[in-house]
Amino acid sequence: MAVRFPSDPSVPGFLAPARFEADIFDCEVIGDVPSDLDGAFYRAVPDWFYPALHGDDAGLFNADGYISMFRFHGGNVDYRGRYVRTERYLANRRQLFGNYRNARTDDPAAHGLDRTTANTSVYHHGGLLWALKEDALPTIIDPVTLETKGQWDFHGKYTSRTFTAHPKTDPHTGEMICYGYEACGEISDDVFVYFVDRTGQVTREVRFKAPVISMMHDIAITEKHIVFNTCGYVTDQQRIDAGKVHWGWDSSVPTYVAILPRDGDAKDVRWFKGPERGAIHLLNAVTMGDKVIVDAPVSNGNPFPHFHAVDGSPWDPHAARTVLRRWTFDLNSKDDGWAEETLFPDFPGLLPRIDERFWSLRHRYGFQGYAEPSRPVHAAAERMRGKITNCYARFDFDTGEARSYFAGDACALQEVQFIPRRADGPEGEGYLIGVASNYAEMRSELVVVDAQRPDEGSDQVGRRFLNHG
Repeated sequence: MAVRFPSDPSVPGFLAPARFEADIFDCEVIGDVPSDLDGAFYRAVPDWFYPALHGDDAGLFNADGYISMFRFHGGNVDYRGRYVRTERYLANRRQLFGNYRNARTDDPAAHGLDRTTANTSVYHHGGLLWALKEDALPTIIDPVTLETKGQWDFHGKYTSRTFTAHPKTDPHTGEMICYGYEACGEISDDVFVYFVDRTGQVTREVRFKAPVISMMHDIAITEKHIVFNTCGYVTDQQRIDAGKVHWGWDSSVPTYVAILPRDGDAKDVRWFKGPERGAIHLLNAVTMGDKVIVDAPVSNGNPFPHFHAVDGSPWDPHAARTVLRRWTFDLNSKDDGWAEETLFPDFPGLLPRIDERFWSLRHRYGFQGYAEPSRPVHAAAERMRGKITNCYARFDFDTGEARSYFAGDACALQEVQFIPRRADGPEGEGYLIGVASNYAEMRSELVVVDAQRPDEGSDQVGRRFLNHG
């Protein structure tokens, strides 16, 4: 059967499926690639290899996983890209899988197959590289060939059915903290937390119940605590039976935050409760005396239009606006609320980063892509005005200063990552790296920016190009 994607004028150019794998050696360069970059930059993205089975699916969240590797050495960069050969990917010769995380909407031929697309993130620990999505176990990827090696259960010691897309590794002990929510399966309120040593061995498991079945996409760790949070994305059996995508936004559901001592058990979990908020990713956290302080991009409402409101109300872009805020939890307080402070109100964005050598510690710098509406827009990107991330920001939490890299009037930036210049260097000294979609040239560009002086490199720093053809 011929593959035909539906004609949809809302998904032109870079938002259309790419459907290719490639090896490109000695990519083209504008500027200079820093000579001290030596290693591989991996990224996971979603890409529909076959069209969605149903028109009401959750956008790219349900698309197939694709891993890119950019290999830096001696001022040169090679590229390799491969789809993740999940059970789902291998079963398809047409789309068999239905709505996001809802097996009841699948073609009968998909019955009993693992539905994960492994499309959310890439993580390395204990000598293994994983492609991750929070609805299944990690998928092992060969770090050189990008060959898919199958799922990983930590020698049978990881018993949750799900694994987060965002584990955290303590920069001093090398211990990785990971977890699964809906750990006992669909519509489960169970959260299983795992402590994994630097060699990849599970050393401890903690199980607790969540007060609501909600997306728990990310965590933050401190030297003493782990922070989990829910948001307005909820589900129930009635929703699944009705054939809807897994999540709907319920503005009446409080935000819950759990704080678990790293040496504690389920009985030691402290739950806090606050107003409607969307905190999908957490930047970092630190324990200071009896307080746990969390920095994160937070919205007042539903941040993603693909997950609709349960009451049928239209998506509100104003409530979706997400900016960095600070939450302070007093562990000695009998109040179950917390204090909230807005830190950088003029930089809306969802995907924050820090120098990961400072996970769990007090940090000075943070990095994030954001949309700056005052910047010029090329005619090729005009239809995307106001919808694309066109800048990377470096935030100084000590001074309140923000410095920005502007990618150019035709470019939309993807998630930013920080790479230290050297392992023992000062915090924040290094590079910002990420992929830009160049609408005018119809190509992807790997952007490398000086993290301390991003504004000095706007449109002039070293880039590697990968032509989409």
